[in-house]
Amino acid sequence: MMNRDWLATATEQAIEPELEIVDPHHHMWDTETRYGRYELDDLWLDTGAGHNVVDTVFIDCGANYLTEGPEHLRPVGETIYMAGRAAESEESEGATIAAIVSHADLTLGAAVTEVLDAHVEAAGGRFRGIRHSGARVDDDAVPTSRVQPPPDLYRQESFQEGARALAQKGLSFEAWQYHPQLDMVVDLARSVPELTIIVNHLGGPVGVGRYADARDEVLADLREGLTALAAHNNVSLKVGGIGMTRFGARWHEIGPPPTSDQLLEEWADTLRFAIDAFGPGRCMFESNFPVDGETTGYVALWNAFKKVSADYSDDERADLFSGTARRIYRI
Repeated sequence: MMNRDWLATATEQAIEPELEIVDPHHHMWDTETRYGRYELDDLWLDTGAGHNVVDTVFIDCGANYLTEGPEHLRPVGETIYMAGRAAESEESEGATIAAIVSHADLTLGAAVTEVLDAHVEAAGGRFRGIRHSGARVDDDAVPTSRVQPPPDLYRQESFQEGARALAQKGLSFEAWQYHPQLDMVVDLARSVPELTIIVNHLGGPVGVGRYADARDEVLADLREGLTALAAHNNVSLKVGGIGMTRFGARWHEIGPPPTSDQLLEEWADTLRFAIDAFGPGRCMFESNFPVDGETTGYVALWNAFKKVSADYSDDERADLFSGTARRIYRI
């Protein structure tokens, strides 16, 4: 759970506060979860803490589903809820929730079109795509996605049929898997080249369970997987997730919140490798809040991104912080 009292024990000022940011990945809950509640005021507390965050993208988190009606349509409840929060954000001076990504079961194949149409209708012009997590490895210590996917989900014929239906609607797909599964995303990108795929959280480098003491091997495998993915022009990458406990972050257990420099001690080389593999025009920094907020503060996280990208050109940095997200999510 994100502990704001703990985060407040070590704060830093936002650097380059004028740099425009589109945060392309955050969640929102109005009920208690393992990450606590995270509502519009919480989002504004973080996005307004010093960085120039002007727009955000909500990404599915399995909340506020409909409790009645056909099972396959129940995720539309999350879009209905978020459309209301987005409309409220547009009337405020805080960051605007400019786009919504929700969930649909793509293994429905072509029949998923009914669900997509319902999301589009509910979103008031803000609906951009679907996340259907495939995150699963053969290790009970590594959390499995709430949808309990088979380890080869993105290779299934029915799933790829659903992915084609998604592409035909002009909608994007958020891929969330772990680093040993990146070859599965490569297969999806090759099989459905018309689909815009956004790989979440740096490709998912696991840092718990049997991977906890194998960081060098994990990062080597991650680089191999990202290189293979980058060869497919329909794939973009979210550069973030570095505060996730399943990636091995333990700051909340061992001391004060990390500074931006401490974050970069662990992640700078990997972040730069990912950016260089895809190019800044296919990468976007993300907060993944409040999930990353379990171990790091919002200001420190974006300071780390600003520092790690300092040697890129102004145009490249504009892509990393806002341009890529605006293009991908049509903001």
